[in-house]
Amino acid sequence: MIRLDNISKQNGSQIVFIEASAGLLKGEKAGLVGPNGAGKTTLFRMIDGQELPDEGQVSVDRGVSIGYFSQDVGEMSGHSAVTEVMNGCGPVSEVAAELKALEAAMADPDRMDEMDEIIERYGEVQGRFEELDGYALEGRAREVLDGLSFSQEMMDGDVGKLSGGWKMRVALARILLMRPDVMLLDEPSNHLDLESLIWLEAFLKGYDGALMMTSHDREFMNRIVTKIVEIDAGGLTTYSGDYEFYESQRAQNEKQQQAQFERQQAMLSKEIKFIERFMARASHAAQVQSRVKKLDKIERVEPPKRRQTVQFDFPPAPRSGDDIVALKDVNKAYGARIIYEGLDFSIHRRERWCVMGVNGAGKSTLLKLVTGSTDPDAGTVSMGSTVKLGYFAQHAMELLDGDRTVFESLEDSFPQAGQGSLRALAGCFGFSGDDVEKKCRVLSGGEKARLVMAKMLYDPPNFLVLDEPTNHLDIATKEMLIAALANYEGTMLFVSHDRHFLAALSNRVLEVTPDGIHQYGGGYTEYVARTGQEAPGLRS
Repeated sequence: MIRLDNISKQNGSQIVFIEASAGLLKGEKAGLVGPNGAGKTTLFRMIDGQELPDEGQVSVDRGVSIGYFSQDVGEMSGHSAVTEVMNGCGPVSEVAAELKALEAAMADPDRMDEMDEIIERYGEVQGRFEELDGYALEGRAREVLDGLSFSQEMMDGDVGKLSGGWKMRVALARILLMRPDVMLLDEPSNHLDLESLIWLEAFLKGYDGALMMTSHDREFMNRIVTKIVEIDAGGLTTYSGDYEFYESQRAQNEKQQQAQFERQQAMLSKEIKFIERFMARASHAAQVQSRVKKLDKIERVEPPKRRQTVQFDFPPAPRSGDDIVALKDVNKAYGARIIYEGLDFSIHRRERWCVMGVNGAGKSTLLKLVTGSTDPDAGTVSMGSTVKLGYFAQHAMELLDGDRTVFESLEDSFPQAGQGSLRALAGCFGFSGDDVEKKCRVLSGGEKARLVMAKMLYDPPNFLVLDEPTNHLDIATKEMLIAALANYEGTMLFVSHDRHFLAALSNRVLEVTPDGIHQYGGGYTEYVARTGQEAPGLRS
């Protein structure tokens, strides 16, 4: 269906691809992986025809339709979410728009004198809408939006009033409703809650077209893709299997290549020593000349390209007492909407609670109550006297001083720390080289999140409260964070939609439902085994 033959591409001074080749066959589901800036989005844009390679060819079979979801969703306003989703489906969306306009005209008393013509035209347009299966399309559009956690009110409201994250879901729904022959999905798992993520997973597994996608969610990728296309140093390498298989295969290939490199280096060293020892002796001239010629002909084995991996070791946190926080008979409401009524919940040392619940259930509110960011309407929240709190919330990123660089921001927080120590800290969180000189105002959402986290973890608290800490983090940074938190000896309370993160770090589950809270001993894996569901909103 799609072939990339010996493509080369340069963006400014950056060489993105050098004679790279790969393909996507009918029905295949491929994961596209590579470090940030490797060229994943450029590859999607070339397949979609928005960019051309400098050399080589991108071939798409005749008649193949492509749907491309990118993080740049463009302007959306003036329509309902349902209409915006249907607008991606060609002629039927234009007919639907005219039908809506005619319905408005029929209800307009100022146009009574045109009513006969309007009704006649309405009949014609309605017939065309039925021919195009328009009514079924609207039903399918609502089904997709429902899967992505839209309420009926949000479906019918002005899409322009939605937040950026919800607009992303509208743009994704548009591609899913299209059901093209090929879907190119650039980070479709961003901005999704766990219920939506699991619904999307099932949708894509049942999709019979070809799929190429990027995702920072390894569990999501593992369950969908059957092959991996890796971008590395300008080349494309294809691995059969899921992400887990790719990781193990890549590690094995690196090990074999390293062993071949070391064997060859040992052999070369032996030959060079012989040449150096006997080159001045006439009696060995023929042997020396023979060995020199042999060395010239040997094809050199390159050492494996080392993917830069970062580790972050927690300095030890001060030990807390056994009682971390206690909520007693807590009530909390926003207007008429009651979030908690008579809530009793306590956390003890070394517990790692993950909070589960559908959108709007009160997960973030619970974290705000615990951290004192919001006050209960009634009841008490008591923190232990030796507790040192660290709270990561999305709004913390807005508090960074835009005029300070990344390095200056770290220096402001830790004036006593040495430059080498702070540079190492920045490197662990993905700020290497000139990145530390970037002003905070130009950082992406993911970069801001990493900087806030670096500041919080360098001088570690003994009680960590984390609200969606993995949003926008790539797989390598998530792995670093999981490894660091696995060795952390303090207490944790967190919300995350990343199942790998949940399973690796939780030892308690607090499920927030309309019926109240339910507590489960054991972590997320045990919770799934006991309830038979990966998220509370999926229960039948």
